Amino acid sequence: MLPRLRPARSLGTSVPLTKSRSLFKFFAPAALLSFLLAISQAAGAEGKGGASEVDFLVQVLVLIVVGRVLGEVMQRLGQPAVMGQLLAGVLLGPSVLGALAPDIQHVLFPPRPEQKAMLNAVSELGILMLLLLTGMETNLELVSRVRRTALSISLSGIIVPFACGFALGETLPAAMLPHPEMRLITSLFLGTALSISSVKIVAMVVREMGFTRRNVGQLIIASAIIDDTIGWMIIAVTFSLALHGSVDFWALAQTLVGAALFLVFSFTLGHRFVFHLIRWSNDELETEGAVIAIILSITAVLALITNFIGVHTVLGAFVAGILIGQSPILTKRIEEQLRGLIVALFAPVFFGLAGLGADLTILRDPSMILLTAGLVAVASFGKFAGAFIGGQIGGISRAESLALACGMNARGSTEVIVATIGLSIGALSESLYTMIVAMAVLTTMAMPPMLRWSLSRLTISDQERERLARESFDEKGFVANLERLLIAADDSTNGQLAARVAGVVAGPRGMPVTVLDLTDESELESATVSVAVSEHAAQASPEAVSPEVIAKRPNGQEATAVSAEARNGYDLLIVGLHPALTDSSGFQRRLIRIADEFPGPVAITLARGLLANDPRRTVPEFLVPVTGTETSLRGADFAFALARGLGAKVTAIHIPFGRQSSARRAGVGRLGRADRAVIKAVRQLGEHYGVPVKTKIRPEESAESAILGEAEGKLIVMGVTRRPGDTLTFGHVSEAILVTHEQPVIFLMT
Repeated sequence: MLPRLRPARSLGTSVPLTKSRSLFKFFAPAALLSFLLAISQAAGAEGKGGASEVDFLVQVLVLIVVGRVLGEVMQRLGQPAVMGQLLAGVLLGPSVLGALAPDIQHVLFPPRPEQKAMLNAVSELGILMLLLLTGMETNLELVSRVRRTALSISLSGIIVPFACGFALGETLPAAMLPHPEMRLITSLFLGTALSISSVKIVAMVVREMGFTRRNVGQLIIASAIIDDTIGWMIIAVTFSLALHGSVDFWALAQTLVGAALFLVFSFTLGHRFVFHLIRWSNDELETEGAVIAIILSITAVLALITNFIGVHTVLGAFVAGILIGQSPILTKRIEEQLRGLIVALFAPVFFGLAGLGADLTILRDPSMILLTAGLVAVASFGKFAGAFIGGQIGGISRAESLALACGMNARGSTEVIVATIGLSIGALSESLYTMIVAMAVLTTMAMPPMLRWSLSRLTISDQERERLARESFDEKGFVANLERLLIAADDSTNGQLAARVAGVVAGPRGMPVTVLDLTDESELESATVSVAVSEHAAQASPEAVSPEVIAKRPNGQEATAVSAEARNGYDLLIVGLHPALTDSSGFQRRLIRIADEFPGPVAITLARGLLANDPRRTVPEFLVPVTGTETSLRGADFAFALARGLGAKVTAIHIPFGRQSSARRAGVGRLGRADRAVIKAVRQLGEHYGVPVKTKIRPEESAESAILGEAEGKLIVMGVTRRPGDTLTFGHVSEAILVTHEQPVIFLMT
């Protein structure tokens, strides 16, 4: 075969595509920076007397572009992107560009106070946004799960390096202190800077290594979370001391009491208030971005409250993030919308500006190099020793303690924020600030390879392996990933069964439920559908948090009301209406219109047979047809969740379809690989939910006859797929079940 030839170029010499791309990657950033430099120079000539908007935009753009490029480089080297953004500031600041080309550096970042104020404003807002995001990523459930061991690790990991940092501050030469008379404040800041870890960096490496769900991974992240929380409280108290200039015990007591009351209120009444406010803004406000506006308002209010009681605003932003992240609805959507703006704008500007403030030229002095090396050594030893001792006290192995000690040594973004606050209030000098930033960079870059090495040496126990399997199962499950339910039901037996289903599903996790009560007002009784949901939830999970149930009555068309409510974000619609079926056993147009208006999964409840007169009656057993498709397994997942809440057993029936082979005719003993996988998946569901399960295989029968032959005295739960057409139909098997008019049925349409 002849080689394929490319058409010849008419002009010039051809350049390989890969080479042209590499040339573009090299010259494009340089050309952009040259262009921005020319613009900034022209703007600086025009606005020498004050701040220039053009200069401000150029500065922001340069920090974003250079930070993004270096962040990409660092990530490819296995380092966090924030290190690239911090190095961007170092390269553009007095440390590199200012030393090599001071005129160019002053054109890009003129020293005019008014100009600096514009960039500082974005940086200050960036601190709050970063703390908001950090709080949203804080997993309180994880902390609660390993709280005893994590608390001992965190406390020991804070006390030892804090004591080292405080002692270092007390022995520093007076010439290195910004205010020698305020040595105590500087010592406190140094102690805090050496003791706090960066939960974002720690979580990133643990996640990258696949250790997020491992015992040691959870301990590392939980300890870093506690570290962060305690660290921000220490910063808040230190900030209060710095404001007064000395130790005013009465003012300190007021600050501590105020901070304690703020935290107690936030995690009790404040938690519920934030949840209701987010749900109200999502459901009632029509303007675009209403939820984000409310979240930013919550952050600002809590930051102002902490400032009012005498602590730093970062504590308010951090607590706001925790409360918003713990809200039981919209958490993924909110985080996705906020993360893009924070990561793309505020992070590179803040960390870039932090790097600009670090003047590494001071390290030309050998004594400063020695002091910086000493600071890194003291910080690393203190954190490593403290975390290792805490792990031993907490009762974990030496290998796990070693991994913990390696992981907790990363300072990263948190350290830079602490140092920036210390510099802004005069607790740190420029030299100390630069040393702390250098220490943050070095410890953070050293942590990933050390943690990878230590984690690779850990073995896994049988108990941990079982827990990981359960959590992995939950992650892929249908019911485990539901966050919010919508019910469209009347007060009929079908509606009461829908309320029972919703209560059983929502009860264990306190899942928010909205009820569209479609009962005719002339037939409305005192026991509404919403009341029934709450009652069934309490019966199914008496020890769980009671779900939030909101009842609404549509003013106009029912289908229109469902469509409008669905836009507020729901994971499942449960429909229970009477009549549900026509005389020919098809679904009523009323029910079809409602199902058509919901974009996600729909569960349709039919209280027939043993539930016809009393939908609250005990259901001893569920019947679940399974075929191995994702739809049927979702139906099985739903059935097992209901069976667990109702204390019922499950019979799963599998009919191998489409194979007229000897293996099929032989029955169970000669099942194919796919059939065995289906049975295994069903049994795993039973083990996961703790529900007794019987599996039956009927290769010699039709599906409908096999199901109806087993249905006596059972509730059928069936995962189905809608067939194309104007009517609502799920195929001949579901039609055969509906025609019998004998068995109670729940269809889960996904």
